[in-house]
Amino acid sequence: MAARGWRPAVAAAARHGRGGPGRGPRPGSGPAPELASEPGPEPAAPAAAALYWPYCRQRCSYCSFNKYVVPAVDEAAVSACLVQEARTLLCLSRVQRWVSRGISGGVGPFGSCPQHPHPLPYSVTSVFFGGGTPSLASPRTIAAVLEAVAGAAHLPAGTEVTLEANPSSTSTPCLTGFRAAGVNRLSIGVQSLDDAELQLLGREHTAAEARRAVEAAQQLFPGRTSIDLIFGLPGQSRGTWARGLEEALGLCDDHVSLYQLTLERGTVLEAQVSRGALPAPAPDLLADMYHTARDMLVATGFRHYEVSNFARKGALSSHNFSYWRAEQYIGVGPGAHGRFVPWGEGGCSREARVQTLEPEAWMREVQSRGHGTRKRVALSPLEQLEEVLALGLRTDEGVTHKRWEHFSPHLSLEAAFGEPGQARDLEQQGWLVLDSRGLRCTWDGLAVLDSLLPDLLYQLRRRWALLAAPEAAPGRGGGAPRRSPTWDGAGGEAAGCGGLTEGTSGGSGE
Repeated sequence: MAARGWRPAVAAAARHGRGGPGRGPRPGSGPAPELASEPGPEPAAPAAAALYWPYCRQRCSYCSFNKYVVPAVDEAAVSACLVQEARTLLCLSRVQRWVSRGISGGVGPFGSCPQHPHPLPYSVTSVFFGGGTPSLASPRTIAAVLEAVAGAAHLPAGTEVTLEANPSSTSTPCLTGFRAAGVNRLSIGVQSLDDAELQLLGREHTAAEARRAVEAAQQLFPGRTSIDLIFGLPGQSRGTWARGLEEALGLCDDHVSLYQLTLERGTVLEAQVSRGALPAPAPDLLADMYHTARDMLVATGFRHYEVSNFARKGALSSHNFSYWRAEQYIGVGPGAHGRFVPWGEGGCSREARVQTLEPEAWMREVQSRGHGTRKRVALSPLEQLEEVLALGLRTDEGVTHKRWEHFSPHLSLEAAFGEPGQARDLEQQGWLVLDSRGLRCTWDGLAVLDSLLPDLLYQLRRRWALLAAPEAAPGRGGGAPRRSPTWDGAGGEAAGCGGLTEGTSGGSGE
């Protein structure tokens, strides 16, 4: 049964694989554990859902993502496993809907579960299909997964549902099918509007195909079509980048993600640069490219709301903000990452979870125990605060006092960063602001965030040690760090945490 307000047009085609949830064991353990029969008071626990489709038609020359190029995909099997794992993890996280029965029991959409009923179901705040190339999946698969999420949790009408797409798999009939399935936002991996650059990147599409894809998407998803662009290519000049961006601004909708090309070890492009076949861009040139892009986008009405992301007319990515605000998210699919409290297994602290990488192995695990979680690590309160700081400072809103206090009721932002120390020095140098709104980077500071974080994290750990054991606090010499630019594009997930962020490292819609 779909959540109220959620009515995918092809839901009837997606009602396969609706078996019960797998009460999966912890990785490496024996029989499936019983869910906690006497849970304590449940906290409000909404979460985003990040689903990973691992397949591509070809691997781009710069890509080091967990993706697979295979002769044929058993889509029915992959779809069934995505459905099953989504249900299982939503059950374990208790981001789920329940129908009250009597005064002491509850019945979920897929059977009885020993959990107290709750009159107000928690919401899935957003859904993001990343990859890989999820636009290679059929609308039937997307509809099946959304129907499973809506059946297991409260998915309010109008919830942001984003699909990453490659221009070569975004024909109008295909996009129409995705919209009917429940997708209401598209993130297109354009990367460049120059055929020579696209060839260098190993992209499957041409510049003409990218233009047609964006135009078609704008007709079906007006105001909710995002494009990804990459800068810092070998041999690219600032002028070439500026002209390409200007053309993209004439084509794009109201959201743009910009990523500096990262030369990852083991990729074709990295090997070409390493052996001298292609030139590596100079750091000063990369800085010029980034600042040129910022100025151009802001001049045309875009808000620079995150290190790599720009939006106008309020078209921010709700899903990515769930990462940057350190909210819970459920990672589903091969190699997906998640952050949530596994209340359904008796857990009481947030865990960092990683699903099995290889699709065939992941499917076997999902079929046998309901989910393919390969690694799980309970995050300490300090580790959670470190993520709140590192992710929150990526945004123009920064870390608010309210959000910080949610994770740290005993150490305020002012106590952690307002006293003399590294943060105070950075504020005096014009990189940071700490005021009644919270802690955030200045315009200049946002561009060099990676250089600011080591000192901020050190100060946080030192304040935390003082709080825990005042006499054991470490000492360290001061001094301002050397500033270097930040446009790595590591949104997360975000943002360094390995989740699914839109176009991380330019990978959107491959």
